[in-house]
Amino acid sequence: MSSFDYSSLIADPRFFSENTLAPHCDAEYFSPEETDSIHEHMTGDHLRHENLNDSTRFRENFNGTWKISVARNYDNLVKGWEQPDFDCHSWDDIHVPAHIQCEGFGIPHYTNTAYPWDGHEEIHQGQIPTLFNPVAAYVRYFYVPERFLGERLFISFKGVESSMILYLNGHYVGYSEDTFTPSDFELTKYLTEGENKLGVLVTKWSSGSWLEDQDFFRFSGIFRDVFLYTKPEVHAEDIKIKTILNDSFDGAELSVSLDASMAGKVSFELIDLGRSSQSPLPFEVGEPANSPSPVKNIRTVFTRSKSVKKGSNTFSFNVKKPSLWSAEDPYLYTLMITLSDKNDIVNEIIPVRVGFRRFELKDGIMLINGKRIVFNGVNRHEFSSISGRAITYTETRHDLLNMKRNNINAIRTCHYPDNSYVYELADHLGFYVIDETNMETHGTWSYSKMTPEQYSNVVPGDNPNWEQAVLFRVRNIYGRDKNHPSVIIWSCGNESHGGINIKKMHDLFRELDDTRIVHYEGICHDRRYNDTSDMES
Repeated sequence: MSSFDYSSLIADPRFFSENTLAPHCDAEYFSPEETDSIHEHMTGDHLRHENLNDSTRFRENFNGTWKISVARNYDNLVKGWEQPDFDCHSWDDIHVPAHIQCEGFGIPHYTNTAYPWDGHEEIHQGQIPTLFNPVAAYVRYFYVPERFLGERLFISFKGVESSMILYLNGHYVGYSEDTFTPSDFELTKYLTEGENKLGVLVTKWSSGSWLEDQDFFRFSGIFRDVFLYTKPEVHAEDIKIKTILNDSFDGAELSVSLDASMAGKVSFELIDLGRSSQSPLPFEVGEPANSPSPVKNIRTVFTRSKSVKKGSNTFSFNVKKPSLWSAEDPYLYTLMITLSDKNDIVNEIIPVRVGFRRFELKDGIMLINGKRIVFNGVNRHEFSSISGRAITYTETRHDLLNMKRNNINAIRTCHYPDNSYVYELADHLGFYVIDETNMETHGTWSYSKMTPEQYSNVVPGDNPNWEQAVLFRVRNIYGRDKNHPSVIIWSCGNESHGGINIKKMHDLFRELDDTRIVHYEGICHDRRYNDTSDMES
């Protein structure tokens, strides 16, 4: 598609993504010269920093001041704004990441079960509000960083509510929904020499909004981080880590699946930092940001070198007597993955933190590594009284530290995937996480007994128009979060009644991941597909 037909696509539940890259894990990769950054990620010391968004050899922080123009609806938006000859320098400024409603463009709106347009416009599935549906045109002028010249260039938006239409130098690049997971695009073929103009049209409500009727404040905008990035020639497009423990828990298989951009060589080094580096509270609020964590008795468990082919590769390693991860004892290893070309020139180094653990549900009892556990947990929203869901890393870190100090050991990410660093902190601090898919459709059904006609209006229900959209959200959350040992249960979403589409979400989770179970609280309202949830709560 060379252009975007707003009127025919924005409300269509079958259209939810175009030209986005495949979901992938959130592991960071570095050039071999970045020894300090590699060491910090090996030890977890980067989590002590107030700002995790520093640029690297392969990544450029794209947060900051952007230009913005907000209109009441699409028809009132100035036409041609995305074209390179349309000058936007005099537009208002907005900070990214932020909600537009927290930056003076509109006001926050809280609603619980009702859709935010109820009582204002009468619309049905396949429609969205047209009279009042604010759109925000974001513009960022930029020069390609010198270190990126001549390389393929990509951009990642970590969270945009509720949909985004991306332009570069007047060309339509792509489209994405799913507010709470990343949307990545390639920019290369639309770049020009000198100054470039990036445009993002953010809609407050899109077809995806029918799946996002969570009981919280309603915002819109680019509210999570944005990065430009490149990839080395031999690059891990995705990595999947599995730890498979034997029944006596004194041995494990470490399985690594790696999707390589091209053939080359890979080396694996599993590093044990020792007991002294492991603590339920490895860092304290108020300590110097750069204070080193105590690391003693570093031990290499194994080193292996292998050839790697373009595409999918799987490797397996045996580990004897691994120290086990749990919320009570969050013991982590570091797997250093080094990718080289056929001439042994190192292209990238990827430090991945690994927790050996097995979660099971046996006879109604939750077990971690064969031992019974009890959740002392919370349903946790990402929220700041100042900035809404554009919550800072510092606030998040303080929040989780205080939870840990008060004996909270479990988090349900209600009702959407949190920012990536929440899971990394949970790995290090020790929390059991129920990772919830971005879905709630409470406005399409009620707790009372419903008529057959009302049943047929439930979203996503049994309507085939919603099937691929909800499975897209499963792939997004799984793709990003699959390697975090803290995630022990997937959730299909919240308060979306029932139906075959949610059952298919469960089945896809189980197809992608045989190491975790799947939860969906809504089966109590619709027992037709009772296997939608592996547990009830």
